Amino acid sequence: MTESLLRARSLRKAFGRTEALRGATIDVERGEVVAVTGPSGSGKSTLLLCLAGILRPEAGEIIYDDRRLDRLSESERTKLRRRHFGLVLQFGQLVPELPAVENVALPLLLDGHPRRDAEGAARAWLERLGADQLATALPGELSGGEAQRVAVARALVAGPSVVFADEPTGALDTVSSEEVLGVLLSAARDTDATVVLVTHDNRVAASADREVVLRDGAVVPVPAELRP
Repeated sequence: MTESLLRARSLRKAFGRTEALRGATIDVERGEVVAVTGPSGSGKSTLLLCLAGILRPEAGEIIYDDRRLDRLSESERTKLRRRHFGLVLQFGQLVPELPAVENVALPLLLDGHPRRDAEGAARAWLERLGADQLATALPGELSGGEAQRVAVARALVAGPSVVFADEPTGALDTVSSEEVLGVLLSAARDTDATVVLVTHDNRVAASADREVVLRDGAVVPVPAELRP
């Protein structure tokens, strides 16, 4: 892996008087799985949301596939996320009124795909992730691990180049955590998707190709004892 798909330089982002990012710089290679770690409040989630085009940094630049992501309009970033990015959050963030199959199909429906095609693709992904029996279930009827499988299917249904995962196993027990992580990484690698995941869990970080450590809003060298 020698080609950077995603590059961020000197990112700064503040919320009121609190600086979440203070010059964070990161390169992510095409096809790589990168774990972003660090103590609570170090800016991990803010960095991920900036890289995904959800938040706009106040300074610095983000380049995705040779495009300045930070210079795109909100509508342009939204379109890019629908077609190129997948997102998995800690608690799934599924739409409570929609059954699993419609939750998974949502990115395709929002991008204008016919409902039959979108739901067909959604069912195929649920089956691929061993969750086809959940297709008609509402989010409130799912366990934490089941809901995260549905969220992973939704993140992958549009064939994204990059999957961003923010503490995807943080609310799960050990067994469910290992299952969901295995499903996410296996499916991403099968589709050649790049993965950027935020985690506090050393076991999750160990599953990545590389670890990036954030402290006080900036990337710092990985401690010697954590290097491969």
